[in-house]
Amino acid sequence: MDKFELIAPCHFGLEAVMKREILDLGYEIIKVEDGKVTFSGDAEAIVRANMFLRTTERILLKVGQFKAVTFEELFEKTKALPWENYIPVDGKFWIKKANSVKSQLFSPSDIQSIMKKAMVERLKSVYHVEWFEEDGASYPVRVAFMKDEVTIGIDTSGISLHKRGYRQAISKAPITETLAAALIKLTPWRKDRILVDPFCGSGTFPIEAAMMAANIAPGLNRNFLCEDWKNLISRKYWYQVKEEAQDIMDLNVQTDIQGYDLDGTIVKYARENAVRAGVDKLIHFQQRDVKDLSHPKKYGFIITNPPYGERLEEKENLPALYETIGARYKELDSWSMYLITAYKDAERYIGREADKNRKIYNGMMKTYFYQFMGPKPPKPKKTME
Repeated sequence: MDKFELIAPCHFGLEAVMKREILDLGYEIIKVEDGKVTFSGDAEAIVRANMFLRTTERILLKVGQFKAVTFEELFEKTKALPWENYIPVDGKFWIKKANSVKSQLFSPSDIQSIMKKAMVERLKSVYHVEWFEEDGASYPVRVAFMKDEVTIGIDTSGISLHKRGYRQAISKAPITETLAAALIKLTPWRKDRILVDPFCGSGTFPIEAAMMAANIAPGLNRNFLCEDWKNLISRKYWYQVKEEAQDIMDLNVQTDIQGYDLDGTIVKYARENAVRAGVDKLIHFQQRDVKDLSHPKKYGFIITNPPYGERLEEKENLPALYETIGARYKELDSWSMYLITAYKDAERYIGREADKNRKIYNGMMKTYFYQFMGPKPPKPKKTME
């Protein structure tokens, strides 16, 4: 069976999480770079990666990589790639996105135009046609230039994988599903531990945690572009992988996952999103102010994305807000707290330095993932037989 090189892009700073997920699925890592992990897999791997990976935005089928500093070089090297191995004669193909960093070729529109012409020339010579109807399945190409090195991949996912299909109602500063899942994976939280998000917004952290606890595949309730790629991926893989996803799901898992927000309307939206995700029975949502945050049990986790003052009028309230977070966390003396924020004075007002601090780029915004570690719970005593 044909082996492909597959590229899984991820947030800068979260490559290790992505790598671990791919290894857990059983695939071999080829390369880890800033913002992406390349791995090896067959046609079934394309299906399984789209279905099961929680922390990538999409899966790209790598077509080639080369150096190009002139448009002529770009044309010739693009034309030399075996496009016929991926795109059938009726396939619809175009350069969906081109980005360039520290490279001599940097105009996206010129890159797109020249590469499309090169692809057409190559496929004309192979298929012996002068005109392509392009009325079949879609094969959108994504191109990345980094220091004149060109990496070319065909997008297998279509709509970004962070769109799981459950989040229709969005609060004003949402965190993406893929980023939320990656951040949860950076913590030692497990499904038998308490998790509270006191700024839950549309519910992304609690919902992603509940999906992990119940082993619900992130791609189970959505479609993928490559489902139409009958030339590369047999339908049987889609049936088998969906069956695998349904078999491993456990909706009877016992959880203590809670989401609070001051805005009652937002809490209502979060509940609706949880229903769509199939995890509403696993989460307790409540309208509650962070100043009322408390919990009778020990060794829980706060994982949250508090406000960080994108608007000027909000900035004035941040010191008091973060002081409240610090005060409430201090009362939960055996708990751990993980929060992602762009607010640089977070530690100062929380009142203690984080045990770990990780820089993560959320889009173009630099954020900090502050990690305050609580004690580990005691191991359960072994009963004598």
